[in-house]
Amino acid sequence: MFDDLRRHLGLAAAALLCLAASGLAQAHPHGWIDLRMRLVVDDEGRLTGLHQSWLMDPFYSLVVLEELGQAGGEDGLEAALDQLGGEIRDNLVPHGYYTELRLGDDKLTFDPVNDYTVLERGGRVEFIFLLPLADPQPLAGRTLSYQVFDPTYYIEMVHEDDDGAPAEASLRVGGELDCETRIHQPSPDPELVMRAAMLDVDDEAEPGLGRHFAETGEVTCR
Repeated sequence: MFDDLRRHLGLAAAALLCLAASGLAQAHPHGWIDLRMRLVVDDEGRLTGLHQSWLMDPFYSLVVLEELGQAGGEDGLEAALDQLGGEIRDNLVPHGYYTELRLGDDKLTFDPVNDYTVLERGGRVEFIFLLPLADPQPLAGRTLSYQVFDPTYYIEMVHEDDDGAPAEASLRVGGELDCETRIHQPSPDPELVMRAAMLDVDDEAEPGLGRHFAETGEVTCR
């Protein structure tokens, strides 16, 4: 997906000039995604998957929607968005969908994503998908944590906010379990912040840089 984002940014020369003028092109990250997460829980109280919504930033959305509108042809924008959804899904597969999930000390694995869609919401591109667990896990009496991040920190991924704080809808738990949710903000080392600030739009970041800037969602169920 983010290879696709870089491609769109590279094609939008005028937009890049605007980025450079604003200073946004001088440092990582170069865009952001507003994240919503819903834990999918079955009737037995087992976590079966993560339903995620990624709302792209307005600049990226503008570039993509304009390009898709020009390339949509007779099939129109909806068909072009459907095709984009498949490209995004395929690009995410080798990277574990940029999602790390732990239950206690155990790292959980995922099955392939088959349910996904791309929509236009309020002038922004939204990618919605269901990330199924390879093995459903009971949640009662346990603590789950996750991070969603671009390892290169080219894109910053943050929970959708409401007046500067994570919105209530940005982390929810389905089913009937009694769960407490929290979103922890990152505290990256100042040296890492400086390194990220020195990376230009074409620079390659060190592997795993994005992890240090990632929010952590936490869910404890009784």
